[in-house]
Amino acid sequence: MHLEQAIAALRFDPLLPIWLIIALGVLALLALAPALWRRARGVLWRIAGFAVILLWLSGPRLVQETRETLPDVGLLVVDQTASMQIGDRTRLAQAAAASIVAQAAKLRDLELRTITVPERGDAGTRLFGAVDQALADIPRSRFAGTIAITDGQIHDIPDAPPGGAPLNVLIPAKGEETDRRLRVIEAPGYGIVGHSVTLRVVIEDLGVTHSLLEGTGLGGPGSARLTIRRDGEPPRVESVPVGREQQIDVPITRAGPTVVELSADKLPGEVSTLNNRAVVEINGVRDRLRVLLISGEPHPGERTWRRLLKADPSVDLVHFTILRPPEKDDLTPLNELALIAFPVRELFLEKLDEFDLIILDRFQNRGLLPLPYIANIARHVRDGGALLLSVGPEFSGTTSLAATPLGSVLPAAPANRDAVVDEAFRPMVTELGARHPVTEDLTGANVPGKPGSQPSWGSWYRRIDPANVQGEVLMKAPDGAPLLVLDRVGKGRSALLLSDQIWLWSRGHQGGGPQAELLRRIAHWLMQEPELEENALTAKVAAGRLTIERRSVDPAPPADAVVTDPDGATRTVKLAGTAPGRADASLAATTPGVWQVASGGMSAYAAAGAANPLELSDLRATASVVGKLVRQSGGGVHWLAGGTPGGAPDVPDLRRTEPDSAASGGSWIGLERRHDHIVTGITALALMPAWVALPLMLGLLLLGWRREGS
Repeated sequence: MHLEQAIAALRFDPLLPIWLIIALGVLALLALAPALWRRARGVLWRIAGFAVILLWLSGPRLVQETRETLPDVGLLVVDQTASMQIGDRTRLAQAAAASIVAQAAKLRDLELRTITVPERGDAGTRLFGAVDQALADIPRSRFAGTIAITDGQIHDIPDAPPGGAPLNVLIPAKGEETDRRLRVIEAPGYGIVGHSVTLRVVIEDLGVTHSLLEGTGLGGPGSARLTIRRDGEPPRVESVPVGREQQIDVPITRAGPTVVELSADKLPGEVSTLNNRAVVEINGVRDRLRVLLISGEPHPGERTWRRLLKADPSVDLVHFTILRPPEKDDLTPLNELALIAFPVRELFLEKLDEFDLIILDRFQNRGLLPLPYIANIARHVRDGGALLLSVGPEFSGTTSLAATPLGSVLPAAPANRDAVVDEAFRPMVTELGARHPVTEDLTGANVPGKPGSQPSWGSWYRRIDPANVQGEVLMKAPDGAPLLVLDRVGKGRSALLLSDQIWLWSRGHQGGGPQAELLRRIAHWLMQEPELEENALTAKVAAGRLTIERRSVDPAPPADAVVTDPDGATRTVKLAGTAPGRADASLAATTPGVWQVASGGMSAYAAAGAANPLELSDLRATASVVGKLVRQSGGGVHWLAGGTPGGAPDVPDLRRTEPDSAASGGSWIGLERRHDHIVTGITALALMPAWVALPLMLGLLLLGWRREGS
C-alpha cells in the first residue's frame, strides 16, 4: 500500500443563493444588451468582467483526495487430480507454480493466492468450483485474474470467466496430445448363472488420424485389438473397429462375482495406456431355485420344512407327501381315492436334473421308487446336484435308503438295524463346526474347546447312531456321535441330518433354536453358494483399499497371501486371524484394474475402479476444452514442456496489464490492474479567492472602459 494525491471533483460553494446569482447574471446581460446590439468597443472586456464576478460569487473549489491504494489479488490454481499424475506433468506443474509465486513476490501491488484442486474420484476435475470458493473471500474490485496450471481436462467449465477477469492457462505438455480409451457403455451388475450377459464397449482414438496406425500391426487403420480376460482365464483377442460400439458376451458359470478385464492395444504416441483397459464385475446369481421336497410320511416336522422353503421368494418348491404307501391296503376302490398318484417317472427320470436341491424327509424305500430311479438320484448328485436327508427311525430299518444305490452318495450309514437312540440331548457344535460357515456363530451354540460349555437351545429326543462316517461333522450329540454331516460327492454335495427332531426348535420348545438359519445355511452350502464355502479366498476393492479374507476349516491355514496388482507387480501380505478359521488383510489399492490374490492354492480377483471413471476418460493434455473461455477472458494458453525431457518448464513472464487490454502474449501472461483504493483525506482548494477575483474583475472592467473610450 502507498499514499497518493488525486483530483477527485470540482465543487461549488456559492456566496449568495443560486437564484440571486442567476438574477444578477440576467441583469448583467440586460445591461450589456445595448452595447452588444451596437457592437460597441470594449463589450467583450465588460462580459469577461461580469463573468468573473458571477464565477467568484459561485465559489468554485477543486476537491483533492488523499488515497491509499490497495493491492490487487490474483489466483494461482494448481490442478492435482489423477490425470495430472501422468508422465512429467506433476514436476512441470510444481516448477511452474514456484516460478509464478516468485515473480509475483516482486510485484508490490499484487497479492497472489495459491489454491489446489484435489482428486475427487468420479466427480472429475472441478477446477472452477475451487475458484468460485476462493472468490468468495476476494472483493471483485481487487480481483486481477486467474492463472491455472492444469492439463486442460476440466469438467465444470462456466459460461463466463470467473470474476470477469483474465484467465491464463499453463499446460504441462509440449502441445496437443493423443490418447486411446476403452469405454464401457453398458455393463450389467448381475447375471443369471448358466446364462450370458452382454457388455457394450467402444474403443475411441482421441486427437489422432488413423493413418498413423498403418504398418504398426495393430489391426490396420481404423481397427484395434481388444483383449478379454475373465477371472484370470486365458484371454481371447478380437480385432474390432475403432469408434464403433461392440457387444461382448460373457458367460456366467458360477454364483458370486465374475471379474472381466478388457484391454485395448497401445496407440502409437499416446500419452498413457491407463484408460486402455476397463474392469467390470458381474455378480452371478441363481435364477429361482427349484427344490424337490419328498416327505416319506406325515409327521410334526413336515410343516417346518414347507414353511421354511415357502418363505423364501427365490425358491420354487415342489412338495409331495406319501400318504398311502404301497403296502397299505384297506380295500378302498381306486375310483374312490382322492389321492394324487405319485409321479415317479416324471420326477426322478424326466425332470430330475431341473431341480437344484432334493430333500428327502423321513423317506424310506418301500417300493415307491424302483432302484434305477434311486440310482438316478445318486447320478444327479455326482453330476453337480444337491441332496439333503433328514432321517428318523426309518433310516435304520430294512427299508433304509442307505441300503440302496443312494447309499453311495450319503456321508454316513446307520450303525445297525437298531441304531435309533431315544434320549433327551442338546445338539452341540463341533470344533470343525465352529470354523465352518454353516454352523459358525449360531445363536445359542456351545463354545467348542471350552470345558463345560453347553448350548442354550432346546433339546431333541431322538437320533440315529451312524457308521462309516465320511465328510465333515459339524454337529454332534453329547457323547460325540455325529448329528450333521456334510460331504462332497463328485461335482455335487450331500448332507445328512441324523435326527428328525429339529422341528422342536421351530415350536419354541425349551426356548427353541436357530432352526431356520441352520437349514437355510445347509441348503445354500449344498447349492454351492459362495458365501457358505468353508475353504474360500475372497478379495474386494472399496474406497481405494483391497480387503482380503481367507476362510478355512484347517486349524492352521496359510498365513500369507500373494497380491498381484494390475501392473503385474507382486507382494506378500500377512493375514491376521480374526476368528476360528478366518483371517484377513487390507492394503491400499489405488491402481485401477484387476487385482489378483493367491493363497493356499486358491485365487481370487477383485476389480478396482469404476468402468468409466470421469477423471481418466480422456488423458490428453489439451487446450480444446478450456480454450474458448480463455479467449473470452482476454488471456491465453501456454505450453510448459517446450524444452528437453526432464528439463525446466518454459514459464511465461508475469506482468501487470491495464483493463480492456490483452492479458497474454507470446512469452508473458498478465494480471489486470484494478486501481482499487480507499480515501484517507479530502481537501478543497478555492479556484477563485477574493484576492484574485477582485483585481481581475476591476482590471477587466477598466480595460473595457478604456477600450470603449478610445
